[in-house]
Amino acid sequence: MAQVPARFLSAVVAACGLCGPLAGQFTGSRRVFVIASLEGVDGVFNRTTQTVPLTSPRWQESRQLMTGNVNAVVEGLFEGGASDVVVLDAYDTGQALSALDLHPKAILLSGRPMTPTLELNSSYSAVVFAGLPARAGAESAVLAATYDFQNIHGIWVNGKPTGAIGARAMLAGSFNLPVIMMFGDQAACQELRELAPEADCAVIKWGVGRGAGKSLAHKAANELIRTTARRAMDRASQIKPYRIPGPVEVKVEFTTGARTVLFRPREGVEQANARTWIFRGRDIVEAWLKFGDF
Repeated sequence: MAQVPARFLSAVVAACGLCGPLAGQFTGSRRVFVIASLEGVDGVFNRTTQTVPLTSPRWQESRQLMTGNVNAVVEGLFEGGASDVVVLDAYDTGQALSALDLHPKAILLSGRPMTPTLELNSSYSAVVFAGLPARAGAESAVLAATYDFQNIHGIWVNGKPTGAIGARAMLAGSFNLPVIMMFGDQAACQELRELAPEADCAVIKWGVGRGAGKSLAHKAANELIRTTARRAMDRASQIKPYRIPGPVEVKVEFTTGARTVLFRPREGVEQANARTWIFRGRDIVEAWLKFGDF
């Protein structure tokens, strides 16, 4: 075999050192941050009987369903080569998941307060959405909500309707992290694919009314979630972060009964009318944090 001159190798190494990692490419550890919520879990359709912590008659069943779905996504991520998986219980104030039942290889992140960017940072390699709801008003969505279904009518980022899926995809993008997959209802999956067409999605239920729909059986949903998560890890390098250029304007329209007295006009904060406030910043993080947490 012909020997490659040392000076040629040095030149190649120097040139490669100038090249940063490709978008979505894993380098070093393969840490995954999972943001989990209850609305997209299989078999959950009714806010009153299933989703109110501690008081809904079927709350414990809902917790068990969510835990099963989350554990399935964690298992698939590890099968796909994840080195670490941190699961954020993002439902309500973090009352849905328990360390008693969580996958033994996962780390649970729960409770409030925490940093307004959800403790997410660039040490991770990818983000996964586990059961996040479609934004309020989405067609055929199950338990649709734009963060607070009682107090927020709608949010627009640079004029585009945005819910938790869009906002948190932008948050991930601010750290150059791709959202590689999600599970949930069909409307939520469609919402993610509008932002990250390459992302994988496990559709485990379909809405037929505001509080009604069809769902896979729990075991079938878990198997679909697990195999989708494993495939997403295999394809992670093909999925690009969702990023928007600055400056950024976040417009929030509250419901008629919402309290907006927490806001005061100041630099980057403007009241458009009695129910609508506008928050501006150099990028999505600066603008959003003038409104609230992600």
